[in-house]
Amino acid sequence: MKRQIALAVMAFTAWSASAQAQEKKDYPQPEAMRPAMSEYWTPQPKVVTPGDIKTNTAPSDAIVLFEGKDLSAWMNPNGGDAEWVVKNGMMTVDKSKGDIVTRQKFGSFQLHLEWCVPRGITGESQARGNSGVFLQDMYEVQILDCFGNETYVNGMTGSIYKQTPPLVNAMRQPGEWNVYDIIYTAPIFKEDGTYLYRPYVTVIQNGIVLQNHTEIQGTTEYIGFPRTVKHGDGPIRLQSHGDPSQPISFRNIWIRPL
Repeated sequence: MKRQIALAVMAFTAWSASAQAQEKKDYPQPEAMRPAMSEYWTPQPKVVTPGDIKTNTAPSDAIVLFEGKDLSAWMNPNGGDAEWVVKNGMMTVDKSKGDIVTRQKFGSFQLHLEWCVPRGITGESQARGNSGVFLQDMYEVQILDCFGNETYVNGMTGSIYKQTPPLVNAMRQPGEWNVYDIIYTAPIFKEDGTYLYRPYVTVIQNGIVLQNHTEIQGTTEYIGFPRTVKHGDGPIRLQSHGDPSQPISFRNIWIRPL
């Protein structure tokens, strides 16, 4: 027994000495953080020259869809030439000619367009300066004269039509130009055709946020609810609505693919 106790004491003494040696050993410490450690310089973003508000010029990397002279960037949905009226630097809806779409197709993008409801316009609710801009020819951001004109809120100016109302009403009065800046993130689909990621959109009218990274539920439907339709890149569509009010006009339209 005494021998076992002695061996245990020796083992404990050896362990204690080893532990003390480990406690005393100095190891390298992490290097002190410096500002440059969390900074990187490449790749540098490309330089884009902003547009000039005074002359309505687009940013240097934008695709100009309408500069006030012709409709060469547009066509009717059946493939023929767009036939809206171009005059005085703007294009005006010709309701007898139907909608127009861009010849080019897009995924995610930043879109700028300006639109004007005629002074002295008549009508009420949806029958008053009705149009719309369709993203990828699937999802409509509503255009409507809501200056002193009430309608169902998910169909008013800046709504994701029949889905999400705008946060506010930022309309200028008829005869004055309204500005839309739209930032759109295209959807991603699973192999079975359902959404992996739904589309999202931010809509700014006249410098005021109407939609803040809003999730789009599906296609724009006049009757019924949004559907899931698998698609790729698509054109921008401007709507020629059949309401009896005077047609609206557009100018200074450009897009930046993202």
